[in-house]
Amino acid sequence: MIRRIPPLNPLRVFEVVARTHNLTAAAAELNVTQSAVSRQIATLETYLGMELLRRERHGVSLTRAGHSYAQQLLPAFEQIASATRALVKGSGERALRVRTYTTFAAKWLIPRLGEFRRLHPGIEVNITNAVPDVDFDRDKADVAVQFGAGRWPRTQALFLFGDEIEPVCSPAYLKQYAPNAKFPVSLLRQQLLVSHYRRSDWSVWLAATGLAHEARDALQMTFGSSVLTWQAAIDGLGMAIGQNRLLAVEFDKGLLVRPFAQFAKPVQRDQGYYLVWPLRSRESRKRALFRDWLLSACAQ
Repeated sequence: MIRRIPPLNPLRVFEVVARTHNLTAAAAELNVTQSAVSRQIATLETYLGMELLRRERHGVSLTRAGHSYAQQLLPAFEQIASATRALVKGSGERALRVRTYTTFAAKWLIPRLGEFRRLHPGIEVNITNAVPDVDFDRDKADVAVQFGAGRWPRTQALFLFGDEIEPVCSPAYLKQYAPNAKFPVSLLRQQLLVSHYRRSDWSVWLAATGLAHEARDALQMTFGSSVLTWQAAIDGLGMAIGQNRLLAVEFDKGLLVRPFAQFAKPVQRDQGYYLVWPLRSRESRKRALFRDWLLSACAQ
């Protein structure tokens, strides 16, 4: 059976008139003119084929049919309003849920979160880690940091920083396999450390620098994440490809060095890190503050 539902805008106008018993008050609540309210009521009456309001000298009153109709409509509209309030309130009161990769969280975001907490102590941040692209309809997240070209369906994306890569190793490993730092190419004949999700990094860097032939006989060891790959480099298991923006702490502490820095510029890939959020969603204060802080931290 096909349900017969009147046009919703006239129905909403009737609900306000029935609740306020006043065309002027209804017009003010709806932010329209009184004549617009009258036209919407007339549209609804035409659709139903009956009179709902009596226009009297000192205002309006409901007809018997209008009164009966209003008794059933008003609770329905109140239930809609209540459900909307609960949904919006729940969304606003939750902690900010940030979805990103383990490597980005461990090497860039978490070391800086203390500053965000200091600036905004009332905002709780929950971080979850995942590799697949975010789906805000499926995943419980308010924002995500993703790696790519900045184009994901049904999202807004804000560029954070680009992908700058070059080889890294421990100072001890450099001294052992390239005693003369002026000739680091010998490192390419040793063991190369590979991150599973960044398998193409070595081939991209070698092709860009014209050194692919030097690494043709190198052994490889593969790890499940860049974090593990870089830890293996710190522990002297080989040389890895580093993402320079994520290894600032390791460079500052001298845990990793860039043996080719004086001979070749880092390779800039055509992808980068982006802050992503749903295309159609209510702006929240906590998301706006986190976005502004993230941009400022990236600029630093």
